[in-house]
Amino acid sequence: MNWILSSLIMLLSSVIAYLAIRSAKKQKIEVDFQNLAMFMLPGFVYILLIGLNNISLKISLKELLILLGNGILFSWLGNFISLKALKEAPNPGYSLIISKSYVVMTSVLSVWLFSSELTPKSILAIFMIIIFSALIIIDKKSEQTGSKRWLLYTFYAFFAWGFQALILKYLSDTGLNKLVILIYLNSIGSILILSQIIINKSKLVIDKFSLTTIGIIGIAWSGFNYFMMEGYKLAPNPGYINAVNTTSIAFVTIFSALLFKDELNIRKVIGVLGIMGSLIILFT
Repeated sequence: MNWILSSLIMLLSSVIAYLAIRSAKKQKIEVDFQNLAMFMLPGFVYILLIGLNNISLKISLKELLILLGNGILFSWLGNFISLKALKEAPNPGYSLIISKSYVVMTSVLSVWLFSSELTPKSILAIFMIIIFSALIIIDKKSEQTGSKRWLLYTFYAFFAWGFQALILKYLSDTGLNKLVILIYLNSIGSILILSQIIINKSKLVIDKFSLTTIGIIGIAWSGFNYFMMEGYKLAPNPGYINAVNTTSIAFVTIFSALLFKDELNIRKVIGVLGIMGSLIILFT
């Protein structure tokens, strides 16, 4: 498998997961349980794969501390803070596009940290993806707010996603099996989210249809994480994988319009077409 195929499977998994999350919102499934599905269910998948492949879960103290720090500070807290930023921003699109721009940081730092490649063509494609993504996700309607906390939250999310990508690339390069990395991260995340559910006294009221939605989220997110890790291992620069991940915005926009009748105006269509063109540039 090469990095392009791996990133495309990751992209497909991401789109399926986000469409299922969109459906879960419509079904009024609480966010805590959506998050739990994205951590706990993939954990079961990875445990099964680890058992089938007879992979040892033994890691060094250094690796455990790195995974623990990443799991708490970047994976779980990054997601939590990102949601707060989206909630408090005068326009959620502003927060989302700033945090998504972490792809620039990881692409540049990877040249220094991992001697990764970064060609002019790839730089152009990455910036085009960010610009056209902004066309899709920034809504012209905004609400006035006196608080600037959303900026602090947004920049935390920016660095959290960026540092997490660099740490996962580093661990992958050390030879640590991706399934071992993922099972530890998912276990840490599951414990933290379960604690949130208990503290918030969240009640799960769910029917069979909603249970199917939760299952799709978990399975799709399993594939997303697995092939993202594979992409970090194979790609000339981990930033390329992050760039492909960002393009999921375009495909989610299209299918949300088809499945949920979300708005798809000319500005968003231009953004979608621009992202698709950017992806072709990145891959060729």
